[in-house]
Amino acid sequence: MKFTFYHNNINVLDLKKSIDFYQKALGLTVTRETAAEDGSFKLAFLGDETTPHLLELTWLRDMDRPYELGDNESHLAMRTDDMDAALALHKEMNCVCFENPEMGIYFINDPDGYWIEICPAS
Repeated sequence: MKFTFYHNNINVLDLKKSIDFYQKALGLTVTRETAAEDGSFKLAFLGDETTPHLLELTWLRDMDRPYELGDNESHLAMRTDDMDAALALHKEMNCVCFENPEMGIYFINDPDGYWIEICPAS
């Protein structure tokens, strides 16, 4: 028996705002979207056009408060081939929330407060 990664899910308050963020900040594209017939939820799957792994964004109609992220120790991690350009873009977007120059990484946060670790490709 073998398991492979398929997707990770996060819940978001504003689906359009989140999609726009992930497109601009990380270059992800929407691979498919679905919605409940009764309008109670919408899903958007985003990919990097390189790997099969997807990020699923879930919007729930009845959620009326920010999601509780606890200590926010869970995070996504992305690699980039140009750390300098990525950091410049993310600073321009004002989404850098933590830098660790000693490790050569930094974190950005999305509109809902989820952290994304940015790592060099090599």
